[in-house]
Amino acid sequence: MKNIRNFCIIAHIDHGKSTLADRFLEITGTVPERRMKAQYLDQLELERERGITIKMAPVRMSYNLKAETYDLNLIDTPGHSDFSYEVSRALVAVEGAILLVDAGQGIQAQTLANFRAAKAAGLKIIGAVSKIDLFEDRSDNRLQRAVREVAQLLGVSQKDIFLVSGKTGEGVKELLEGVVRCIPSPKDESNHTRALIFDSFYDDHKGVVASVRVFSGKIKSDDNIYLLATKTGSKIKELGYFIPELKSVLEIKPGEIGYIATGVKDPEKIKIGDTIIVPSNQQPATSYQPLTGYKEPKPVVFVSFYPEDSNDHELLKRGLQKLKLNDSSLTVDPDQNEVLGRGFKIGFLGRLHFEITAERLRREFGISIMNTFPSVVYRVKVKGTDIEIIKPEDLPENFDEIWEPMVRIEIIVPENHINSLFPLQKLFRLSNIMTETLQDRVKLDADMPLAELISDFDDKLKSATEGYASFSYELAGYKKSDVLRVDVLISGILVPGLSRFFPKSTYEQEGREMIKRLKKLLPRQQFAQPIQAAVGANIIAREDIQALKKNVTGHLYGGDRTRKMKLWQKQKKGKKRLKERSQAKITPDVFRELLKK
Repeated sequence: MKNIRNFCIIAHIDHGKSTLADRFLEITGTVPERRMKAQYLDQLELERERGITIKMAPVRMSYNLKAETYDLNLIDTPGHSDFSYEVSRALVAVEGAILLVDAGQGIQAQTLANFRAAKAAGLKIIGAVSKIDLFEDRSDNRLQRAVREVAQLLGVSQKDIFLVSGKTGEGVKELLEGVVRCIPSPKDESNHTRALIFDSFYDDHKGVVASVRVFSGKIKSDDNIYLLATKTGSKIKELGYFIPELKSVLEIKPGEIGYIATGVKDPEKIKIGDTIIVPSNQQPATSYQPLTGYKEPKPVVFVSFYPEDSNDHELLKRGLQKLKLNDSSLTVDPDQNEVLGRGFKIGFLGRLHFEITAERLRREFGISIMNTFPSVVYRVKVKGTDIEIIKPEDLPENFDEIWEPMVRIEIIVPENHINSLFPLQKLFRLSNIMTETLQDRVKLDADMPLAELISDFDDKLKSATEGYASFSYELAGYKKSDVLRVDVLISGILVPGLSRFFPKSTYEQEGREMIKRLKKLLPRQQFAQPIQAAVGANIIAREDIQALKKNVTGHLYGGDRTRKMKLWQKQKKGKKRLKERSQAKITPDVFRELLKK
Protein backbone atom coordinates (compact mmCIF):
# COMPACT_ATOMS: atom_id res chain seq x y z
CA MET A 1 0.00 0.00 0.00
CA LYS A 2 2.94 2.37 0.49
CA ASN A 3 3.21 2.75 -3.30
CA ILE A 4 -0.44 3.73 -3.87
CA ARG A 5 -1.45 7.38 -4.32
CA ASN A 6 -5.11 8.36 -4.59
CA PHE A 7 -5.72 11.95 -5.67
CA CYS A 8 -8.03 14.20 -7.66
CA ILE A 9 -7.70 17.47 -9.59
CA ILE A 10 -9.95 20.32 -8.42
CA ALA A 11 -10.28 23.75 -10.03
CA HIS A 12 -12.61 26.41 -11.34
CA ILE A 13 -14.25 25.66 -14.69
CA ASP A 14 -11.91 25.91 -17.72
CA HIS A 15 -8.71 26.16 -15.67
CA GLY A 16 -7.12 23.18 -17.45
CA LYS A 17 -8.01 20.06 -15.39
CA SER A 18 -8.85 17.78 -18.32
CA THR A 19 -5.83 18.91 -20.35
CA LEU A 20 -3.52 18.26 -17.39
CA ALA A 21 -5.10 14.80 -17.00
CA ASP A 22 -4.31 14.15 -20.70
CA ARG A 23 -0.61 14.85 -20.05
CA PHE A 24 -0.65 12.53 -17.02
CA LEU A 25 -2.02 9.74 -19.25
CA GLU A 26 0.72 10.38 -21.82
CA ILE A 27 3.63 10.57 -19.38
CA THR A 28 2.61 7.38 -17.58
CA GLY A 29 1.95 5.56 -20.88
CA THR A 30 -1.57 4.71 -19.73
CA VAL A 31 -2.99 5.63 -23.15
CA PRO A 32 -0.87 4.89 -26.27
CA GLU A 33 0.01 7.94 -28.34
CA ARG A 34 -1.95 6.67 -31.36
CA ARG A 35 -5.17 6.56 -29.30
CA MET A 36 -4.65 9.85 -27.47
CA LYS A 37 -7.17 12.64 -28.01
CA ALA A 38 -7.97 15.89 -26.21
CA GLN A 39 -10.16 15.60 -23.10
CA TYR A 40 -9.60 11.86 -23.11
CA LEU A 41 -11.38 11.27 -19.80
CA ASP A 42 -14.46 13.24 -20.89
CA GLN A 43 -16.38 10.35 -22.41
CA LEU A 44 -19.79 12.01 -22.78
CA GLU A 45 -20.50 13.60 -26.16
CA LEU A 46 -21.95 16.61 -24.35
CA GLU A 47 -18.69 17.13 -22.45
CA ARG A 48 -16.74 17.39 -25.68
CA GLU A 49 -19.29 19.67 -27.32
CA ARG A 50 -19.44 22.11 -24.42
CA GLY A 51 -15.77 21.78 -23.47
CA ILE A 52 -16.60 21.12 -19.81
CA THR A 53 -16.36 18.13 -17.50
CA ILE A 54 -19.76 16.92 -16.31
CA LYS A 55 -18.94 13.53 -14.79
CA MET A 56 -16.01 12.64 -12.53
CA ALA A 57 -13.68 10.17 -14.26
CA PRO A 58 -11.38 7.75 -12.38
CA VAL A 59 -8.25 6.30 -13.99
CA ARG A 60 -5.39 4.11 -12.72
CA MET A 61 -1.85 4.92 -13.88
CA SER A 62 1.54 3.31 -13.20
CA TYR A 63 4.56 5.56 -12.73
CA ASN A 64 8.20 4.63 -12.20
CA LEU A 65 10.29 6.85 -9.94
CA LYS A 66 13.72 5.99 -8.51
CA ALA A 67 13.43 2.30 -9.41
CA GLU A 68 10.02 1.98 -7.72
CA THR A 69 6.62 1.59 -9.38
CA TYR A 70 3.73 3.61 -8.02
CA ASP A 71 0.04 3.05 -8.67
CA LEU A 72 -1.60 6.45 -9.12
CA ASN A 73 -5.40 6.58 -8.93
CA LEU A 74 -6.57 9.88 -10.37
CA ILE A 75 -10.14 11.23 -10.34
CA ASP A 76 -10.75 14.11 -12.76
CA THR A 77 -13.59 16.31 -11.45
CA PRO A 78 -15.98 18.93 -12.91
CA GLY A 79 -15.44 22.63 -12.27
CA HIS A 80 -18.96 24.07 -12.64
CA SER A 81 -20.78 24.78 -9.38
CA ASP A 82 -23.82 22.77 -10.53
CA PHE A 83 -21.68 19.62 -10.38
CA SER A 84 -20.05 20.27 -7.00
CA TYR A 85 -21.64 17.07 -5.65
CA GLU A 86 -19.46 15.11 -8.09
CA VAL A 87 -16.43 16.83 -6.55
CA SER A 88 -17.54 16.11 -2.98
CA ARG A 89 -17.82 12.37 -3.72
CA ALA A 90 -14.35 12.29 -5.29
CA LEU A 91 -12.84 13.97 -2.21
CA VAL A 92 -13.97 11.14 0.10
CA ALA A 93 -12.34 8.49 -2.11
CA VAL A 94 -8.82 10.00 -2.11
CA GLU A 95 -6.04 11.19 0.23
CA GLY A 96 -4.88 14.22 -1.73
CA ALA A 97 -5.83 16.85 -4.30
CA ILE A 98 -4.12 19.06 -6.86
CA LEU A 99 -5.61 22.56 -6.64
CA LEU A 100 -5.17 23.96 -10.16
CA VAL A 101 -5.37 27.70 -10.90
CA ASP A 102 -5.24 29.41 -14.31
CA ALA A 103 -2.17 31.69 -14.40
CA GLY A 104 -4.06 34.35 -16.34
CA GLN A 105 -7.25 34.39 -14.26
CA GLY A 106 -5.92 33.65 -10.78
CA ILE A 107 -8.13 32.34 -7.99
CA GLN A 108 -11.82 32.27 -8.90
CA ALA A 109 -15.00 31.66 -6.90
CA GLN A 110 -15.18 27.90 -7.49
CA THR A 111 -11.46 27.61 -6.67
CA LEU A 112 -12.26 28.83 -3.16
CA ALA A 113 -15.33 26.57 -2.85
CA ASN A 114 -13.36 23.48 -3.91
CA PHE A 115 -10.44 24.37 -1.64
CA ARG A 116 -12.74 24.65 1.38
CA ALA A 117 -14.33 21.28 0.56
CA ALA A 118 -10.93 19.56 0.17
CA LYS A 119 -9.66 21.09 3.40
CA ALA A 120 -12.81 19.97 5.26
CA ALA A 121 -12.21 16.43 3.93
CA GLY A 122 -8.73 16.48 5.48
CA LEU A 123 -6.86 16.05 2.19
CA LYS A 124 -3.25 16.93 1.46
CA ILE A 125 -3.54 19.77 -1.08
CA ILE A 126 -0.83 20.50 -3.68
CA GLY A 127 -0.95 23.92 -5.37
CA ALA A 128 -0.32 24.24 -9.12
CA VAL A 129 -0.58 27.15 -11.55
CA SER A 130 -1.54 26.14 -15.10
CA LYS A 131 -1.28 27.62 -18.62
CA ILE A 132 2.20 29.04 -18.03
CA ASP A 133 2.87 28.65 -21.78
CA LEU A 134 0.90 31.91 -22.23
CA PHE A 135 3.78 33.81 -20.55
CA GLU A 136 7.16 33.97 -22.27
CA ASP A 137 8.46 36.04 -19.38
CA ARG A 138 8.14 33.99 -16.19
CA SER A 139 8.45 37.15 -14.12
CA ASP A 140 5.19 38.47 -15.62
CA ASN A 141 3.08 40.17 -12.96
CA ARG A 142 -0.05 38.11 -13.65
CA LEU A 143 1.81 34.80 -13.38
CA GLN A 144 3.57 35.86 -10.21
CA ARG A 145 0.30 37.14 -8.76
CA ALA A 146 -1.35 33.73 -9.33
CA VAL A 147 1.56 31.98 -7.61
CA ARG A 148 1.37 34.36 -4.63
CA GLU A 149 -2.40 33.89 -4.32
CA VAL A 150 -2.22 30.07 -4.35
CA ALA A 151 0.68 30.01 -1.89
CA GLN A 152 -1.17 32.39 0.44
CA LEU A 153 -4.38 30.34 0.21
CA LEU A 154 -2.56 27.08 1.05
CA GLY A 155 -0.28 28.67 3.64
CA VAL A 156 2.93 27.46 1.94
CA SER A 157 6.02 29.00 0.34
CA GLN A 158 5.78 30.18 -3.29
CA LYS A 159 8.54 27.64 -4.05
CA ASP A 160 6.08 24.85 -3.21
CA ILE A 161 3.69 25.88 -6.00
CA PHE A 162 4.16 23.89 -9.22
CA LEU A 163 4.16 25.70 -12.59
CA VAL A 164 2.66 23.57 -15.37
CA SER A 165 1.38 23.75 -18.91
CA GLY A 166 -1.13 21.11 -19.94
CA LYS A 167 -0.69 22.23 -23.54
CA THR A 168 3.09 21.78 -23.82
CA GLY A 169 3.63 19.35 -20.94
CA GLU A 170 6.10 21.67 -19.20
CA GLY A 171 6.31 21.01 -15.46
CA VAL A 172 3.85 18.08 -15.57
CA LYS A 173 6.48 15.44 -14.78
CA GLU A 174 7.63 17.45 -11.76
CA LEU A 175 4.00 17.70 -10.59
CA LEU A 176 3.59 13.91 -10.86
CA GLU A 177 6.71 13.46 -8.75
CA GLY A 178 5.24 15.95 -6.29
CA VAL A 179 2.12 13.77 -6.04
CA VAL A 180 4.27 10.73 -5.18
CA ARG A 181 6.36 12.72 -2.70
CA CYS A 182 3.66 14.78 -0.95
CA ILE A 183 0.40 12.83 -0.96
CA PRO A 184 0.23 10.16 1.75
CA SER A 185 -0.38 6.50 0.90
CA PRO A 186 -3.68 4.94 2.07
CA LYS A 187 -3.97 2.92 5.26
CA ASP A 188 -5.82 -0.35 5.89
CA GLU A 189 -8.38 0.82 8.44
CA SER A 190 -9.85 -2.45 9.83
CA ASN A 191 -9.77 -6.24 9.69
CA HIS A 192 -12.99 -6.42 7.68
CA THR A 193 -13.37 -5.96 3.93
CA ARG A 194 -15.19 -2.68 3.30
CA ALA A 195 -15.49 -0.56 0.15
CA LEU A 196 -17.30 2.72 -0.48
CA ILE A 197 -19.43 3.24 -3.62
CA PHE A 198 -18.62 6.70 -4.96
CA ASP A 199 -20.22 6.37 -8.42
CA SER A 200 -22.10 3.86 -10.58
CA PHE A 201 -23.44 3.24 -14.07
CA TYR A 202 -25.57 0.65 -15.85
CA ASP A 203 -24.32 -1.98 -18.28
CA ASP A 204 -26.82 -4.12 -20.19
CA HIS A 205 -24.68 -7.25 -19.74
CA LYS A 206 -23.12 -6.71 -16.30
CA GLY A 207 -26.00 -4.97 -14.56
CA VAL A 208 -25.16 -2.12 -12.20
CA VAL A 209 -21.41 -1.40 -12.13
CA ALA A 210 -20.24 0.33 -8.94
CA SER A 211 -17.12 2.52 -8.79
CA VAL A 212 -15.52 1.78 -5.42
CA ARG A 213 -12.68 2.74 -3.12
CA VAL A 214 -11.57 -0.24 -1.02
CA PHE A 215 -10.73 1.04 2.48
CA SER A 216 -9.87 -2.27 4.13
CA GLY A 217 -9.40 -5.92 3.21
CA LYS A 218 -9.43 -7.16 -0.36
CA ILE A 219 -12.23 -8.07 -2.75
CA LYS A 220 -11.85 -11.14 -4.99
CA SER A 221 -13.64 -11.85 -8.24
CA ASP A 222 -15.42 -14.92 -6.83
CA ASP A 223 -16.63 -13.21 -3.62
CA ASN A 224 -20.21 -12.76 -2.52
CA ILE A 225 -20.84 -9.16 -1.54
CA TYR A 226 -23.45 -7.44 0.63
CA LEU A 227 -24.65 -3.82 0.45
CA LEU A 228 -25.37 -2.51 3.93
CA ALA A 229 -27.80 0.34 3.15
CA THR A 230 -30.11 -1.60 0.83
CA LYS A 231 -29.53 -4.99 2.52
CA THR A 232 -28.81 -6.60 -0.83
CA GLY A 233 -26.56 -9.61 -1.41
CA SER A 234 -25.06 -10.58 -4.76
CA LYS A 235 -22.39 -12.65 -6.48
CA ILE A 236 -19.71 -10.54 -8.19
CA LYS A 237 -19.82 -10.86 -11.98
CA GLU A 238 -16.55 -9.00 -12.60
CA LEU A 239 -14.18 -6.58 -10.94
CA GLY A 240 -11.29 -4.53 -12.21
CA TYR A 241 -9.60 -1.16 -12.70
CA PHE A 242 -10.26 1.94 -14.82
CA ILE A 243 -7.25 2.13 -17.18
CA PRO A 244 -9.26 4.21 -18.19
CA GLU A 245 -11.32 1.59 -20.02
CA LEU A 246 -12.54 -1.27 -17.81
CA LYS A 247 -9.87 -3.95 -17.28
CA SER A 248 -10.88 -7.02 -15.27
CA VAL A 249 -8.60 -8.38 -12.52
CA LEU A 250 -8.84 -11.19 -9.95
CA GLU A 251 -8.78 -8.93 -6.89
CA ILE A 252 -8.80 -5.33 -5.69
CA LYS A 253 -6.45 -4.70 -2.77
CA PRO A 254 -6.91 -2.33 0.19
CA GLY A 255 -6.38 1.32 -0.68
CA GLU A 256 -7.17 0.80 -4.38
CA ILE A 257 -9.87 2.27 -6.60
CA GLY A 258 -11.72 0.09 -9.08
CA TYR A 259 -15.09 -1.18 -10.20
CA ILE A 260 -17.38 -4.05 -9.24
CA ALA A 261 -19.93 -5.45 -11.71
CA THR A 262 -22.48 -6.32 -9.05
CA GLY A 263 -24.83 -8.38 -11.18
CA VAL A 264 -27.71 -6.41 -9.64
CA LYS A 265 -30.25 -5.48 -12.31
CA ASP A 266 -32.44 -3.18 -10.20
CA PRO A 267 -30.90 0.34 -10.14
CA GLU A 268 -32.79 1.13 -6.92
CA LYS A 269 -30.62 -1.41 -5.03
CA ILE A 270 -27.39 0.54 -5.55
CA LYS A 271 -26.96 3.73 -3.51
CA ILE A 272 -24.06 6.17 -3.82
CA GLY A 273 -22.30 6.29 -0.45
CA ASP A 274 -23.31 2.72 0.46
CA THR A 275 -20.74 0.33 1.96
CA ILE A 276 -19.95 -2.97 0.26
CA ILE A 277 -18.72 -5.76 2.53
CA VAL A 278 -17.62 -9.36 2.04
CA PRO A 279 -19.37 -11.07 4.96
CA SER A 280 -17.63 -13.91 6.78
CA ASN A 281 -19.27 -17.06 8.08
CA GLN A 282 -18.38 -16.10 11.67
CA GLN A 283 -20.10 -12.68 11.61
CA PRO A 284 -23.58 -11.78 10.32
CA ALA A 285 -23.63 -9.11 7.59
CA THR A 286 -25.93 -6.83 9.60
CA SER A 287 -23.32 -6.45 12.36
CA TYR A 288 -20.76 -4.65 10.15
CA GLN A 289 -20.26 -0.91 10.62
CA PRO A 290 -20.78 1.16 7.43
CA LEU A 291 -18.18 3.62 6.19
CA THR A 292 -18.97 7.32 6.40
CA GLY A 293 -20.94 8.01 3.26
CA TYR A 294 -22.03 11.32 1.75
CA LYS A 295 -24.46 14.01 2.69
CA GLU A 296 -27.62 13.67 0.64
CA PRO A 297 -27.51 16.39 -2.04
CA LYS A 298 -30.22 19.03 -1.73
CA PRO A 299 -31.84 19.75 -5.10
CA VAL A 300 -32.53 23.44 -5.62
CA VAL A 301 -34.30 23.41 -9.00
CA PHE A 302 -37.40 21.34 -9.75
CA VAL A 303 -38.76 20.59 -13.21
CA SER A 304 -41.50 18.17 -14.24
CA PHE A 305 -40.75 16.03 -17.31
CA TYR A 306 -43.49 14.46 -19.43
CA PRO A 307 -42.99 12.23 -22.50
CA GLU A 308 -44.32 13.80 -25.72
CA ASP A 309 -45.75 10.39 -26.56
CA SER A 310 -47.70 9.08 -23.54
CA ASN A 311 -46.69 5.53 -24.54
CA ASP A 312 -43.07 6.44 -23.67
CA HIS A 313 -43.80 6.79 -19.94
CA GLU A 314 -42.08 3.51 -19.03
CA LEU A 315 -39.15 4.35 -21.33
CA LEU A 316 -38.77 7.71 -19.53
CA LYS A 317 -38.94 5.93 -16.15
CA ARG A 318 -36.16 3.46 -17.10
CA GLY A 319 -34.06 6.24 -18.61
CA LEU A 320 -34.29 8.28 -15.40
CA GLN A 321 -33.41 5.23 -13.26
CA LYS A 322 -30.24 4.64 -15.29
CA LEU A 323 -29.33 8.34 -15.28
CA LYS A 324 -29.79 8.44 -11.50
CA LEU A 325 -27.22 5.63 -11.19
CA ASN A 326 -24.76 7.80 -13.07
CA ASP A 327 -25.88 11.01 -11.38
CA SER A 328 -26.95 10.38 -7.79
CA SER A 329 -27.77 14.05 -7.16
CA LEU A 330 -31.01 13.70 -9.15
CA THR A 331 -34.23 13.21 -7.20
CA VAL A 332 -37.12 11.62 -9.11
CA ASP A 333 -40.78 11.46 -8.01
CA PRO A 334 -43.92 10.56 -10.00
CA ASP A 335 -46.03 13.50 -11.20
CA GLN A 336 -49.42 13.91 -12.85
CA ASN A 337 -50.85 16.70 -14.99
CA GLU A 338 -54.38 17.03 -16.35
CA VAL A 339 -53.18 18.01 -19.81
CA LEU A 340 -49.64 16.58 -20.09
CA GLY A 341 -50.48 13.23 -18.46
CA ARG A 342 -48.11 11.12 -16.34
CA GLY A 343 -44.57 12.27 -15.79
CA PHE A 344 -41.87 12.81 -13.18
CA LYS A 345 -40.92 15.71 -10.92
CA ILE A 346 -37.11 15.91 -10.94
CA GLY A 347 -34.83 17.82 -8.59
CA PHE A 348 -31.58 19.31 -9.93
CA LEU A 349 -28.59 21.13 -8.43
CA GLY A 350 -28.84 24.03 -10.88
CA ARG A 351 -30.04 25.20 -14.27
CA LEU A 352 -27.10 23.74 -16.22
CA HIS A 353 -27.66 20.41 -14.44
CA PHE A 354 -31.28 20.48 -15.68
CA GLU A 355 -30.29 21.31 -19.27
CA ILE A 356 -27.63 18.58 -19.38
CA THR A 357 -30.03 15.95 -18.01
CA ALA A 358 -32.76 16.84 -20.52
CA GLU A 359 -30.24 16.61 -23.36
CA ARG A 360 -28.87 13.26 -22.12
CA LEU A 361 -32.39 11.82 -22.01
CA ARG A 362 -32.90 12.84 -25.61
CA ARG A 363 -29.54 11.60 -26.90
CA GLU A 364 -28.83 8.49 -24.83
CA PHE A 365 -32.38 7.14 -24.57
CA GLY A 366 -34.13 8.71 -27.58
CA ILE A 367 -36.89 10.25 -25.44
CA SER A 368 -38.68 13.43 -26.55
CA ILE A 369 -39.90 15.30 -23.48
CA MET A 370 -41.99 18.30 -22.53
CA ASN A 371 -41.17 20.11 -19.31
CA THR A 372 -42.54 22.74 -16.94
CA PHE A 373 -40.75 25.91 -15.89
CA PRO A 374 -37.79 25.34 -13.57
CA SER A 375 -39.03 26.21 -10.08
CA VAL A 376 -37.84 26.25 -6.48
CA VAL A 377 -39.42 25.19 -3.18
CA TYR A 378 -41.55 27.96 -1.65
CA ARG A 379 -42.88 27.82 1.90
CA VAL A 380 -46.46 29.03 2.26
CA LYS A 381 -48.26 29.81 5.53
CA VAL A 382 -51.94 28.85 5.42
CA LYS A 383 -53.97 29.40 8.62
CA GLY A 384 -50.85 29.07 10.77
CA THR A 385 -49.64 25.90 9.04
CA ASP A 386 -46.49 25.76 6.87
CA ILE A 387 -46.70 23.87 3.57
CA GLU A 388 -44.12 23.54 0.78
CA ILE A 389 -45.00 24.02 -2.88
CA ILE A 390 -42.89 23.72 -6.01
CA LYS A 391 -45.38 24.45 -8.78
CA PRO A 392 -46.95 27.93 -8.71
CA GLU A 393 -50.22 26.24 -9.78
CA ASP A 394 -50.31 24.57 -6.34
CA LEU A 395 -50.51 27.92 -4.47
CA PRO A 396 -53.56 27.84 -2.14
CA GLU A 397 -56.18 30.55 -2.69
CA ASN A 398 -56.33 31.94 0.85
CA PHE A 399 -52.71 31.96 2.03
CA ASP A 400 -51.13 34.25 4.62
CA GLU A 401 -47.44 34.52 3.59
CA ILE A 402 -44.96 33.21 1.03
CA TRP A 403 -41.32 32.55 1.94
CA GLU A 404 -38.78 32.01 -0.84
CA PRO A 405 -35.38 30.24 -0.67
CA MET A 406 -32.26 32.42 -0.64
CA VAL A 407 -28.62 31.84 -1.54
CA ARG A 408 -25.46 33.57 -0.37
CA ILE A 409 -23.54 34.25 -3.56
CA GLU A 410 -19.81 34.95 -3.83
CA ILE A 411 -18.67 36.86 -6.94
CA ILE A 412 -15.05 37.57 -7.86
CA VAL A 413 -14.57 40.28 -10.49
CA PRO A 414 -11.67 42.49 -11.70
CA GLU A 415 -11.66 45.87 -9.98
CA ASN A 416 -12.32 47.79 -13.21
CA HIS A 417 -15.58 45.83 -13.77
CA ILE A 418 -17.14 46.34 -10.34
CA ASN A 419 -19.40 49.16 -11.59
CA SER A 420 -20.85 46.78 -14.20
CA LEU A 421 -22.46 44.78 -11.37
CA PHE A 422 -24.69 47.63 -10.13
CA PRO A 423 -27.42 47.18 -12.83
CA LEU A 424 -27.63 43.50 -11.82
CA GLN A 425 -28.42 44.47 -8.21
CA LYS A 426 -32.00 45.53 -9.01
CA LEU A 427 -32.52 43.09 -11.89
CA PHE A 428 -31.74 40.03 -9.73
CA ARG A 429 -32.76 41.45 -6.30
CA LEU A 430 -29.31 41.32 -4.66
CA SER A 431 -29.23 42.44 -1.00
CA ASN A 432 -26.89 42.58 2.03
CA ILE A 433 -23.93 43.26 -0.27
CA MET A 434 -20.41 43.14 1.20
CA THR A 435 -17.18 43.71 -0.72
CA GLU A 436 -13.55 42.77 -0.07
CA THR A 437 -10.52 43.78 -2.13
CA LEU A 438 -8.22 41.00 -3.36
CA GLN A 439 -5.24 42.83 -4.89
CA ASP A 440 -6.59 43.95 -8.30
CA ARG A 441 -9.91 42.10 -7.93
CA VAL A 442 -12.97 42.45 -5.73
CA LYS A 443 -14.88 39.70 -3.91
CA LEU A 444 -18.54 40.55 -3.54
CA ASP A 445 -20.86 38.61 -1.21
CA ALA A 446 -24.62 39.09 -1.42
CA ASP A 447 -27.97 37.50 -0.64
CA MET A 448 -30.11 36.60 -3.63
CA PRO A 449 -33.38 34.71 -4.24
CA LEU A 450 -32.67 31.25 -5.59
CA ALA A 451 -35.38 31.77 -8.23
CA GLU A 452 -33.31 34.63 -9.70
CA LEU A 453 -30.15 32.52 -9.78
CA ILE A 454 -31.79 29.85 -11.97
CA SER A 455 -32.88 32.37 -14.58
CA ASP A 456 -30.06 33.68 -16.79
CA PHE A 457 -27.95 35.23 -14.01
CA ASP A 458 -24.80 33.44 -15.22
CA ASP A 459 -25.19 34.81 -18.77
CA LYS A 460 -25.96 38.34 -17.60
CA LEU A 461 -23.00 38.34 -15.19
CA LYS A 462 -20.61 37.20 -17.93
CA SER A 463 -21.99 39.79 -20.37
CA ALA A 464 -21.76 42.64 -17.87
CA THR A 465 -18.13 41.85 -16.97
CA GLU A 466 -16.91 40.74 -20.44
CA GLY A 467 -16.56 37.19 -19.16
CA TYR A 468 -14.17 38.03 -16.30
CA ALA A 469 -16.49 37.45 -13.32
CA SER A 470 -16.96 34.09 -11.59
CA PHE A 471 -19.32 33.02 -8.84
CA SER A 472 -20.20 30.25 -6.42
CA TYR A 473 -23.11 29.99 -4.00
CA GLU A 474 -24.61 28.10 -1.09
CA LEU A 475 -28.14 27.87 0.27
CA ALA A 476 -28.92 30.45 2.97
CA GLY A 477 -32.38 29.68 4.33
CA TYR A 478 -35.72 31.37 3.58
CA LYS A 479 -36.95 34.96 3.50
CA LYS A 480 -40.48 36.38 3.54
CA SER A 481 -41.34 37.44 0.01
CA ASP A 482 -43.83 39.69 -1.76
CA VAL A 483 -44.56 37.72 -4.96
CA LEU A 484 -47.62 37.11 -7.14
CA ARG A 485 -48.49 34.16 -9.34
CA VAL A 486 -48.80 35.02 -13.03
CA ASP A 487 -50.62 32.46 -15.21
CA VAL A 488 -50.51 32.15 -19.00
CA LEU A 489 -53.62 31.38 -21.04
CA ILE A 490 -53.55 30.46 -24.72
CA SER A 491 -56.95 30.60 -26.45
CA GLY A 492 -58.49 31.03 -23.01
CA ILE A 493 -56.99 27.79 -21.63
CA LEU A 494 -54.43 27.87 -18.79
CA VAL A 495 -51.17 26.34 -20.02
CA PRO A 496 -49.72 23.94 -17.40
CA GLY A 497 -46.12 24.61 -16.54
CA LEU A 498 -46.02 28.26 -17.64
CA SER A 499 -47.23 29.82 -14.37
CA ARG A 500 -44.53 31.76 -12.53
CA PHE A 501 -43.98 33.83 -9.40
CA PHE A 502 -42.91 37.46 -9.92
CA PRO A 503 -42.27 40.26 -7.37
CA LYS A 504 -45.20 42.65 -6.86
CA SER A 505 -43.03 45.53 -8.05
CA THR A 506 -42.40 44.01 -11.49
CA TYR A 507 -45.14 41.43 -12.15
CA GLU A 508 -47.01 43.53 -14.76
CA GLN A 509 -43.85 44.32 -16.71
CA GLU A 510 -42.64 40.71 -16.48
CA GLY A 511 -46.06 39.41 -17.56
CA ARG A 512 -46.12 41.68 -20.63
CA GLU A 513 -42.57 40.72 -21.59
CA MET A 514 -43.35 37.00 -21.28
CA ILE A 515 -46.45 37.32 -23.48
CA LYS A 516 -44.53 39.30 -26.14
CA ARG A 517 -41.81 36.68 -26.22
CA LEU A 518 -44.34 33.85 -26.42
CA LYS A 519 -45.90 35.53 -29.45
CA LYS A 520 -42.52 35.44 -31.21
CA LEU A 521 -41.67 31.89 -30.12
CA LEU A 522 -44.93 30.02 -30.79
CA PRO A 523 -45.67 28.91 -34.37
CA ARG A 524 -48.74 30.26 -36.18
CA GLN A 525 -51.69 27.90 -36.59
CA GLN A 526 -54.70 27.70 -38.92
CA PHE A 527 -56.64 29.71 -36.33
CA ALA A 528 -56.01 32.87 -34.28
CA GLN A 529 -54.46 32.38 -30.83
CA PRO A 530 -54.94 35.01 -28.11
CA ILE A 531 -52.16 34.83 -25.46
CA GLN A 532 -52.95 36.32 -22.06
CA ALA A 533 -51.14 36.83 -18.78
CA ALA A 534 -53.40 36.75 -15.74
CA VAL A 535 -53.19 37.27 -11.99
CA GLY A 536 -56.20 35.51 -10.57
CA ALA A 537 -59.21 36.67 -12.61
CA ASN A 538 -57.45 39.84 -13.83
CA ILE A 539 -55.89 39.89 -17.32
CA ILE A 540 -52.73 42.02 -17.17
CA ALA A 541 -51.44 41.55 -20.74
CA ARG A 542 -52.59 40.21 -24.11
CA GLU A 543 -51.07 39.50 -27.51
CA ASP A 544 -52.63 37.77 -30.55
CA ILE A 545 -51.00 35.34 -32.97
CA GLN A 546 -52.77 35.77 -36.28
CA ALA A 547 -54.11 32.74 -38.12
CA LEU A 548 -52.35 31.32 -41.15
CA LYS A 549 -54.38 32.08 -44.25
CA LYS A 550 -54.89 29.79 -47.20
CA ASN A 551 -56.72 30.99 -50.31
CA VAL A 552 -59.16 28.08 -50.77
CA THR A 553 -60.93 29.85 -53.64
CA GLY A 554 -57.84 30.72 -55.62
CA HIS A 555 -58.51 28.02 -58.22
CA LEU A 556 -61.99 29.42 -59.03
CA TYR A 557 -62.34 31.92 -61.86
CA GLY A 558 -65.62 33.81 -62.24
CA GLY A 559 -68.94 32.02 -61.88
CA ASP A 560 -71.47 32.14 -59.08
CA ARG A 561 -70.18 33.56 -55.76
CA THR A 562 -72.07 30.85 -53.80
CA ARG A 563 -69.36 28.29 -54.69
CA LYS A 564 -66.76 30.50 -52.98
CA MET A 565 -69.07 31.03 -49.98
CA LYS A 566 -69.42 27.27 -49.50
CA LEU A 567 -65.61 26.81 -49.50
CA TRP A 568 -65.12 29.71 -47.05
CA GLN A 569 -67.78 28.27 -44.69
CA LYS A 570 -66.15 24.82 -44.89
CA GLN A 571 -62.72 26.37 -44.09
CA LYS A 572 -64.23 28.28 -41.16
CA LYS A 573 -65.76 25.11 -39.68
CA GLY A 574 -62.48 23.22 -40.15
CA LYS A 575 -60.55 25.94 -38.29
CA LYS A 576 -63.12 25.85 -35.49
CA ARG A 577 -62.69 22.07 -35.09
CA LEU A 578 -58.89 22.44 -35.12
CA LYS A 579 -59.08 25.13 -32.45
CA GLU A 580 -61.25 22.95 -30.22
CA ARG A 581 -58.80 20.04 -30.47
CA SER A 582 -55.65 22.12 -30.35
CA GLN A 583 -53.24 22.35 -27.47
CA ALA A 584 -50.23 24.68 -27.40
CA LYS A 585 -47.02 22.67 -27.27
CA ILE A 586 -44.28 24.40 -25.30
CA THR A 587 -40.87 22.97 -26.18
CA PRO A 588 -37.81 23.06 -23.86
CA ASP A 589 -36.29 25.74 -26.14
CA VAL A 590 -39.28 28.01 -25.46
CA PHE A 591 -38.87 27.57 -21.69
CA ARG A 592 -35.18 28.39 -22.02
CA GLU A 593 -35.95 31.63 -23.88
CA LEU A 594 -38.66 32.65 -21.42
CA LEU A 595 -36.21 32.29 -18.52
CA LYS A 596 -34.03 35.08 -19.90
CA LYS A 597 -34.38 38.53 -18.35
